Amino acid sequence: MRNYSVFSLAREALRGHRGWAEQWRSPEPKNSYDVIIIGAGGHGLATAYYLAKEHNITNVAVIEKGWLGGGNTGRNTTIIRSNYLYDESAGIYNHAIKLWEGLSQELNYNVMFSQRGVMMLAHNVHDVQVFKRHIHANRLNGVDNAWLTPEEAKAFCPPLNISKQARYPVMGAALQRKGGTARHDAVAWGYARGASDRGVDIIQNCEVTGINRDAKGNVTGVETTKGTILAKKVGVVAAGHSSVLMNMAGIQMPLESYPLQALVSEPVKPVFPCVVMSNTVHAYISQSDKGELVIGAGTDQYTSYSQTGGLHILNHTLDAICEMFPMFSRMKMLRSWGGIVDVTPDRSPILAKTPIGGLYVNCGWGTGGFKATPGSGNVFAHTIARDEPHEINAPFTLERFRNGRLIDEAAAAAVAH
Repeated sequence: MRNYSVFSLAREALRGHRGWAEQWRSPEPKNSYDVIIIGAGGHGLATAYYLAKEHNITNVAVIEKGWLGGGNTGRNTTIIRSNYLYDESAGIYNHAIKLWEGLSQELNYNVMFSQRGVMMLAHNVHDVQVFKRHIHANRLNGVDNAWLTPEEAKAFCPPLNISKQARYPVMGAALQRKGGTARHDAVAWGYARGASDRGVDIIQNCEVTGINRDAKGNVTGVETTKGTILAKKVGVVAAGHSSVLMNMAGIQMPLESYPLQALVSEPVKPVFPCVVMSNTVHAYISQSDKGELVIGAGTDQYTSYSQTGGLHILNHTLDAICEMFPMFSRMKMLRSWGGIVDVTPDRSPILAKTPIGGLYVNCGWGTGGFKATPGSGNVFAHTIARDEPHEINAPFTLERFRNGRLIDEAAAAAVAH
């Protein structure tokens, strides 16, 4: 990135704060661009990167009302997996996994991708049946997934309590070995540097206040706090705020927004080797490279743009963690936060062109946004560049809510969201 060495960027990544992004020397916007991307999170920056790299469209501006990577990209639990039930979901998430595997080399930036495995626990007969169904469906789609006995699950994750006297005893687990974690903000910074090096403008502290259209209804640009910017095409990629932005263009989105909570513990030496998720007791956990236990909680049961949420949800989550992993019961929690997730009626994303000429939208990922980052940006760039969907994101249209061709990935989170 301009005026920053790889070493200084890595140092900022390890510090884990927004200082580097705040010091980014944002260019002043030009009068016009071929494409404007609204939202400088992982998906928006990835879209800009692939527009430049794969489609040779470099007259692109990524507009962000805050600082890059400061939204949901920096407020998630970093989990990456593709063990989804339905064909459409498996397609997009497995496409992302394949890109994740070479992303550090692709960007020449260490995104700390670690394929340590994602294990989903079964606590009752229903869980066993559901996860075995997932395993068979995944194998048909070329997605790795395997069934483990309680003893095999314990061997893979030694801190796990498999006592039959537990309130919810472990009856087995589904394991995707290719799943894992990555450093969330490093992903945004890596894509930002890659896009910037190819001529993309990344403009921070520039809020979009309107989307302009001509007499025929086609997009002509955007109004911002830095003035009017003309553009032939506009892509909206702003998790938690997509419905607000799309309303500016006269489109009502089938979205609801909820705060999704998480927290981290004090750092300790490496003790937790994988990612573990449990639906029945509602908790998921991994350990970061800094040593913190990263713990995912649930969504509040009311629509809100709050980034805090109800305290009782965190308490329930910590109760569950202490039941499954008694060795963590005396650890201290350092901080909690909430990200705003957009949820569609069928719990699957919208990744498509809209009825308005030159306007495209990428939203509704719910809890699946981070893990889809490279795949989402890759196919969304294709959609914008060619004005038609890639075969992978073709099912994720807005029209499906009118014609009834829903995907209905209701169990997408693998926890009770």
